[in-house]
Formats: sequence, structure tokens, C-alpha cells
Amino acid sequence: MATSDKETALVELTHIEAQVAELRLRLLASADDVAAMHGARDAGAWIAHTTHTDPQTARADWRLAKALETRTVVAAGMRDGHVSAAQARVITLGLDELPTELAPETVAGAEVTLVGYCDEFGPKDLRRLARRILDVVAPEVADAEEGKKLQDEERHARERATLSLRDLGDGRTRLSGVLPTTVANRLRTYLDAYTSPRKNGGTGGVSTGSTTAIPRHRANAHAFEALLELLDPDQLPEHGGDATTVIVALSHEQLLTDLATAIAITGGGADPISAGEARRLACQAAIIPQVYGGDSELLDQGRAKRLFTKPQRKAMKVRDRRCRAEGCTITAAWTEAHHLRPWSQGGRTDLKDAVCFCKQDHLRAHDPSYEMTLLPNGDYRFTKRQCALPRPG
Repeated sequence: MATSDKETALVELTHIEAQVAELRLRLLASADDVAAMHGARDAGAWIAHTTHTDPQTARADWRLAKALETRTVVAAGMRDGHVSAAQARVITLGLDELPTELAPETVAGAEVTLVGYCDEFGPKDLRRLARRILDVVAPEVADAEEGKKLQDEERHARERATLSLRDLGDGRTRLSGVLPTTVANRLRTYLDAYTSPRKNGGTGGVSTGSTTAIPRHRANAHAFEALLELLDPDQLPEHGGDATTVIVALSHEQLLTDLATAIAITGGGADPISAGEARRLACQAAIIPQVYGGDSELLDQGRAKRLFTKPQRKAMKVRDRRCRAEGCTITAAWTEAHHLRPWSQGGRTDLKDAVCFCKQDHLRAHDPSYEMTLLPNGDYRFTKRQCALPRPG
């Protein structure tokens, strides 16, 4: 076939498919007697069983077939070959969502208008047009109806919102849920603010300051973790009379040892964490470190006043402006306060002994496999050690 013949044939075959689909749906809508004869629930269930097709798809086809019995303009468009089955599905759903109190002639006008759009728009665009069709056929009621629809959608979203956490048993927990779109967009904005998304050679990775580009989904997970750690505990509800906080319990020996474990105690229970992670968390105002001696004697319980105060943290952010790791561009609002002299070694909570680091660089600051060097401009350079040395902090 010549190129022009292929072009013509493909377009014509698409129109023929629409015509055949309409004929099939018209037969399906009138096949209740076939379903009854075979004891099937409906014609959709019977055709799925008989032709070994997907039951869910067959049910959707049966519902569309029944809808086309009353949506005669849509059906006529399919018979003419100008409305595909996918377009017909979108239009019928859009018409079904129109307010029930609308005048029949208004609904009929909406159907004619949407069918007329099929020569220019595909299903995705038609879905948006169907949502705003009242702006065209009944502008006098469009705003009020749109307001009602939005209220219903928002109420439905809140009622159906879910969030669940399942411990996978390997140090990870699966978080899954369905949130109202406004909430999800707010969360996405917060995560984007932390990750400072920048394309990395078109690979879809995200550059997070001085770190190597990582996949977007992993950057979002790290940002969500940082977001929770940066929450102001004074603004959170109380549990048992105390502000929401995390207590990290460990012995003095564990405090000074890199390859050791501690216990993080929260309202959800007690979980083991590394001593290095405990030292990092102890820099945060929402964390209270509990250090015990050999006989379980409480040697030190860090209080909020022992850690950086709000005025101190504000002053640090004004001074540092961003994460002070070399090459990192994450704004100071998304950083954590780090003790330059480790608190485990008696470091003081003074501005001159503190620096702003983003979460990833704060992890490096507490990672004994990295060496931290102060540069003349006030930044800190992290260099991988050739041989990891113990460096508590």
C-alpha cells in the first residue's frame, strides 16, 4: 500500500470500529433474553463468560450499552463513525453527572454539544469539557452547580480518605493511602520545597544539594522523613499531658560507639535504631536523649532547653541562609541544627558551635565514613574516608 493509502485506511478503519462497536453495544443492550436463557446475571456477565473476556470490561460495556439506549445523539455519532467507544463512555458519564433538576432541553443541548466536540477532542479533553459543559449550555446556573459539585467532591474525598502503615519487618514500613487532592497538592508542594527539584540530564532524577541525583520517588521519601522531623513539637497535640516527642534511650557506651544500637520510644512503641542515628536525632528539638550508666542509672536526660531554642534556630537560619555543606542549595528553612562539637562529647548549645545542614548532609556529619572539613567560605566539605574511623557525634 502506498503511504497515502495507509493513511486513509487507518482513519477509515477507526470509523468502522466505532460503527461496529455501536452495533455490538446495541445488540448487547437488547440481549437480556440471552442472559435469562443461560441464567446469567446480565448480558455483560454472559458475554464475558462465553467469549473469555475480562468481566470488568464486559460489565463496563454493558453499562455503556444501556446508557446509549437513552443517549441517542451519542449512539448516532457512533453509527456515523465519528464518536469512538471511549468518547461515548466519557460523554455518557459526564451527562449522568449533571444535576438532576436541569431541564431536559438543557441536558439534550449538552449532549449535542459534546458529540460535536468529538471531531476535535479525544477522551481526556472531552472529560474536562464535560465537567464545564454548563458554562456553554446553561451559564446562568454554571457557577452555582460547580460550587455544589466541588462541595460534594470535597466531602466525598474527606469521607473516603485513608492512610495506613504496615510494618514490613525489615526496618521499613509501607505507607499507603488516598488523600483529598488539595491535601496531596499541599504535601507535594512541601516535598518539592525540600528536594528543590532539578532535572538531571533528562533522567528524571532529583539533585538534592551536594548529593548525587537520586530518583524522584526516593527523594520524596527522604523529604517526607525530614518534614516530620522538622515539625514544631510545641504546635502538636499532647499525649498524656506531654508534648509529642521522641525519647532515645541508650547507654553511655552506646553513645560513644558507632556500631551500637539505641531505642527510640514513641507513642507507637519502642524501636531499635543505630547509635549514629540517635546522635543525629539528638540535635533535633523534638528528640530527648536519655543516657544510662552501667546500672541503668539515668546519667543525662536532655531537655528542650538543652537543645537549640527557637530564637537560636532563627538566628542560625538568618546567618547560614542554606545548608552549609559544600554545593548544597537547600534553603535554611529545611535544615536541621547540628552541633559542631558533638553533644555526646559535651558540646555546648551555642550559635558559634552550630551549623545548618539539610537532612542528607546531617546524616553525613554523623557518618564516621566521612570526614568533614571547614572551607574558607564557611561551607563544610564531606570527603569519603579511605578507611572508616570511629567518630562519635
